[in-house]
Amino acid sequence: MADNKTSIQAVGDCIIFATADWDAEYWTNKQHMARHLANEGYRVLYVESIGLRQPTISGQDLGRIWRRLWRGIMMPRLVEPNVWVLSPLAIPFKQHWAMMRKINQGWLSLCLKVFMMRKSFKFPMIWTYHPFVLEAIATLDHGPLVYHCVDDLSAIPGIDANAFNDEEQCLLKMCHSVFVTSETLKDKCLAINSNTHYFPNVVDIEHFSKAYLDKDIPSDLVRIPRPRIGYIGALSDFKVDFTLIFEVASNRPDWHWVLIGDEREGQNSPLVKKLRTLSNVHLLGRREYEELPDYLRGIDVGTLPTLLNHYTRAMFPMKYFEYLAAGVPVVSTSLEFTKQHKGGLCVASNPDTFVKAIISQLANGRFSERESLNLVGYNTWTSRLRKMLQLIDWQELNSEQEIRKDKGILNE
Repeated sequence: MADNKTSIQAVGDCIIFATADWDAEYWTNKQHMARHLANEGYRVLYVESIGLRQPTISGQDLGRIWRRLWRGIMMPRLVEPNVWVLSPLAIPFKQHWAMMRKINQGWLSLCLKVFMMRKSFKFPMIWTYHPFVLEAIATLDHGPLVYHCVDDLSAIPGIDANAFNDEEQCLLKMCHSVFVTSETLKDKCLAINSNTHYFPNVVDIEHFSKAYLDKDIPSDLVRIPRPRIGYIGALSDFKVDFTLIFEVASNRPDWHWVLIGDEREGQNSPLVKKLRTLSNVHLLGRREYEELPDYLRGIDVGTLPTLLNHYTRAMFPMKYFEYLAAGVPVVSTSLEFTKQHKGGLCVASNPDTFVKAIISQLANGRFSERESLNLVGYNTWTSRLRKMLQLIDWQELNSEQEIRKDKGILNE
């Protein structure tokens, strides 16, 4: 059995149901998971977000709908070696509208079957980041069903929380394995599925450690005086505490805040406009993922100025280990993850303590490359993914597969 288990883990097929488009402005764990599964020998079909919230009439939403319509009539595109992306056509609807969901899921199921037939995908592992997949995979010949629960999506504005939670409970009852990124999510999922495992988010260490290369800092950052207090990520008004940033920046005009990111879809926050009035706050806009290590090379303190609410309470920000991998000390509001992770981190609960925490981290200075590697430890994609794959019950899966073959369900 051990040899059989090893052979399945070494190479196989996987379908990932994501909550983010492949070419989204900010890469999340979904795209990283697809890439690293491919590195481990899997062929991966990445299914872009089906749209969990009701779209608005904003230019960004309408633009996304147009791109989805265009891509939805095309076959999945190869974006990287062994990674294909499917942009499913879907009729916008509220999650509790059963008929619309049935139509969308039926069309998606057909697209998956056609792709599997054309590419000879055999018994693919299903790796999903949201629960609205059960109807789409109901008639597929698939392998283990894995739920990677990285956020409490029911708390996102615009999502039907009741419909989401009902569907999530159904998914949890059917999963072979569940992986979560916070203790809060673990408690919720473990109550339904005993095979639930806590794994915090990790970092692309090879990428962010490029901050240690002997290269110039980007010219737009060089022009900003030090010390530079950084934040990288979407400027989301239900995630980022802009009032906190404004008060700290106002109290310490000698510090220069560098915000790298754009406002999220449909947002036009007056708080962001207020930040633009401060001469020591610099909103650089979005930068490509490949450029981030170069910018972090010139940041003195990285911040997680996160609002504390129902959604963020369950978050484990990927930026924490990304900052550390680039040698940047971190200051964060008191998110749940800070109770278990202390390395390179100062925690603050209000503007006054945030100022004190930044003073402390500025005094400590940036980390050496050796210190950075020690702080990141095993929290890398390669290490984490291999542990996850080992925890999937392959023995149980093999038994199920043999039963399905005996019944003539699987295609040989």
